[in-house]
Amino acid sequence: MRGDDQLSGKREIFGTDGVRGLANAGAMTPDAILRLGMAVGRVFKNGQHRHRVVIGKDTRLSGYMIEPALTAGFAASGMDVFLLGPLPTPAMAMLTRSLRADLGVMISASHNPYHDNGVKFFGPDGFKLSDETELEIERLMQDDPDVGLAPSLELGRVKRIEDAGARYIEFAKAAFPRALSLEGLRVVIDCANGAGYKVAPTVLWELGADVKPIGVEPNGFNINRACGSTSPKQMQDAVREYRADIGVALDGDADRVIICDEKGAIVDGDQILAVIAQFWKKRDRLKGGGVAATVMSNMGLERFLQSEGLTLERTKVGDRYVVETMRAKGMNIGGEPSGHVILSDFATTGDGLVTALQVLAVIASEGRRVSDVCNKFEPFPQLLENVRFNGGDPLEDAGVKAAIKAGEAQLGEKGRLVIRKSGTEPLIRVMGEGKDASAVKAVVATICDAVKDAKA
Repeated sequence: MRGDDQLSGKREIFGTDGVRGLANAGAMTPDAILRLGMAVGRVFKNGQHRHRVVIGKDTRLSGYMIEPALTAGFAASGMDVFLLGPLPTPAMAMLTRSLRADLGVMISASHNPYHDNGVKFFGPDGFKLSDETELEIERLMQDDPDVGLAPSLELGRVKRIEDAGARYIEFAKAAFPRALSLEGLRVVIDCANGAGYKVAPTVLWELGADVKPIGVEPNGFNINRACGSTSPKQMQDAVREYRADIGVALDGDADRVIICDEKGAIVDGDQILAVIAQFWKKRDRLKGGGVAATVMSNMGLERFLQSEGLTLERTKVGDRYVVETMRAKGMNIGGEPSGHVILSDFATTGDGLVTALQVLAVIASEGRRVSDVCNKFEPFPQLLENVRFNGGDPLEDAGVKAAIKAGEAQLGEKGRLVIRKSGTEPLIRVMGEGKDASAVKAVVATICDAVKDAKA
């Protein structure tokens, strides 16, 4: 199986999840962000009503630079701006709909280090923008800066919404069954010094949990630093130290979650999908007869779902493709092994806190330990290698094609290959999976060697 991270060869500014890059360089300078805001404003102004855009951010220092640049761009195009402050990405998607805004914006580079930042956009329906809309925005950014400026009397107004956090807290709590409580459960919550550092512990505490928060002291530089879903060791250690029942780790913008059980063992996104899908199926809440997940999800998940009479609809890598498949197939659960889980009954994008609450609902309902509830399948051995190349397209090389064909034959029906080109770096990503770990290792090594030997 072959795939590609790139959404379109024509796009230069937008990537797989909005615009992202090194803060104060390239697409992340104040000038570039100002032009981005003006172009987006032109795209989303359609009609004579007062147009609204809501802006949230995570805790990166550079957010204080990007937020006013975006605000100026939107106001210059005639859009009213509502500033919501540090909030999770899913809160922005929800509040875009709640405030009946024409556009939602999240300033964040998600799980990246503090020196990166990015801008994600949501349409009035709370969903991320289409490829076509992003291409139109890029085209408008090339126009003269004076094009599209609003007359002086029609400049946008700017207002700060002080209770945005409280609105999201109530939204998240509503996703937890009213008949259940978290009383008696000790929960470690690692907020990655990011966007969820205030709201996530509050939600858990108001639902009755004994909360042990970590990663809740952002300073502009420590977001995702040795903490959060991409570095869960701090969470695991805290669970053992506090003898907690469960650990929950969010990423910098709180749209992903990784869990650990009472022993500190990691529960990844695939296991989380299995837990929620089975629980919802028993209660006739599961829609579409299965789950949507990317080509990176483990075969163990696929076999488990099959044993439950459910299907796994695989998509290209990226949560936007998961959402597209969910909408096309009428599904209400989808996600990625990274813990980016979309539960469309509640949200239009991944929501780490709401996802964790669904797992906690299973724990509270069944009264069993996390290690018993969240170990639904034995993962197949899986190996991912990244191979750097210089020019050309190694995937079109005859030697690489032969190595891939031979590898697929060797793994057979008990394994699979996913070979794809990175959309951001000159890398070929080689993933192998199968029952036989040694066979997987050998196949991946052979393909990697073929890529290295490929002629540019």
